[in-house]
Amino acid sequence: MQAKLETRPSVRRCAVGGALGLALLGAGLPATNATTTATATATATATATERDAGPGMSRFYDQKVKWSACEGTDMPKDLQCGKVTVPLDYARPEGRTLDVALARYRATGDSRGSVLLNFGGPGGSGVSELAVGGKEFMHLTNGYDVVTFDPRGVGRSSPVSCGPATLKIMEATDGDGGLTDPEDVLKRLRDAAAECAKYSGPVLPHIGTVDAARDMEVMRRALGDDRLNYLGFSYGTRLGAVYAARFPDKVGRMVLDGVDTLTEPLTEQGLAGARGQQTALENFLDWCVEDIACPFGVDARDARDQVERLVASLDSDPVPSAFGEPFTGQDMVGAIGQALYSRELWPSLERALAQLLDDGDTRGLEGFSSGGVTFPVRGDRGAGLTDEEDVPMDNLPAALMAINCADDPDRPTAAQVTASLGRLRARYEEASPVFGRYRLTQVLMCYGRPKGTDYIRADVKDLDTARMLLVGTRGDPATPYRWTTETADRLGPSAVVLDNRGEGHTGYASSECVHRKVDDFLLYGSLPPDGSSCGPESAGTGSD
Repeated sequence: MQAKLETRPSVRRCAVGGALGLALLGAGLPATNATTTATATATATATATERDAGPGMSRFYDQKVKWSACEGTDMPKDLQCGKVTVPLDYARPEGRTLDVALARYRATGDSRGSVLLNFGGPGGSGVSELAVGGKEFMHLTNGYDVVTFDPRGVGRSSPVSCGPATLKIMEATDGDGGLTDPEDVLKRLRDAAAECAKYSGPVLPHIGTVDAARDMEVMRRALGDDRLNYLGFSYGTRLGAVYAARFPDKVGRMVLDGVDTLTEPLTEQGLAGARGQQTALENFLDWCVEDIACPFGVDARDARDQVERLVASLDSDPVPSAFGEPFTGQDMVGAIGQALYSRELWPSLERALAQLLDDGDTRGLEGFSSGGVTFPVRGDRGAGLTDEEDVPMDNLPAALMAINCADDPDRPTAAQVTASLGRLRARYEEASPVFGRYRLTQVLMCYGRPKGTDYIRADVKDLDTARMLLVGTRGDPATPYRWTTETADRLGPSAVVLDNRGEGHTGYASSECVHRKVDDFLLYGSLPPDGSSCGPESAGTGSD
């Protein structure tokens, strides 16, 4: 039995806008001696390989996936589902286990194996994404079984939840509360973190990208592939990079699209996100004022001023939402941020903003976010797969916070947070007059949680792997292009960069040129030259 709470705009902002906008909370890289770094990396890799090949792991590596028709609402008839069993705690493989949900479209002809997909998040269900958006990947079935999964803690794979604390977290960080009374907010976040642990069960201490990467090695073996062929988007690029660091000799054809940072601390990532969203907003407004239906007139600079004034007006005097709750300027900011992830959504965003300005109608903007939070009854959901209808509705934001915090070793004290907040606020508002405040309150989310791993910060670099394709999009509001080149430099000579000179988050779905080059690499091993580019779709799809 599940208790359902009322849908609220702030919750929807957490569940979707926050989930995408906070997909990249990472860690900083300390300076080290180059010789010491190389030795430490080699030692860590050897130790990881020995441990992963230990006798306690054989029962996991020897399993095979049993595929059957997927059960659930609106599942495509040709989509098959399965599972692999993995250790709950890789330090104790003889102990408790959990099941990881898989889905696949079979190769249409002779299969050369599998290509594994991760759609990002973190916290997004791969099984659900493939069921809805599988047509984008059908060309890959010319040579591969196209496979995806729900990472541990996500979807049907022992989903985490924060229970009623989901609303408490959003209420604590909504608006200016975190900026005017940080001590109270930090206390509330610490209490909420304890509730998240209570509602999530035994998987929570073992969630995060390092364990998910080790799960992928179990998947590779269960699928019968000699090497891992992989296509990861946004957060999925972090996951792919961690896998490559841990299992360098098992990397096949790997593509990372919308490349995450491996080095920047959480506060710097929030700033990068604010700048990226501000740039995307300005690009949208430049487009909007050229259209006769634009509600902001014909001058782009005046349009930007109007948006800023509208946000401030709604924060001081909210209008009723379709659900009867106040719709604030920050609700509007969250909805706009969601719409800016794809250029295809710009006409819909233009209409939604016109509805708000002309009639006070918030439904168009609210449509960019999904609603509803369902809280599960406290209890251990067990090691098996969770039924679709029993996945908590707050699983996406709960998993996003849990995974990002598990990957982040930094935990500033309350005194450090309080002392730095004023300076950070000025930097964030300078980075984006529209998105700055919204992004700043979200950098507090890990407060009160256990310290995360430093593996990504310390060991994911200087890789000796097969060559990997990294795709960066110039107008990406979430993963700035410089992260692609910085990550490529960090990974080493194996990384090949494709420069997508377009708009939106990631390139595979929005650029025919990127789509073609990625498919050519995955299917035929045809890798574009390092530094080659794809032009904007409006200017053609050729490369430089």
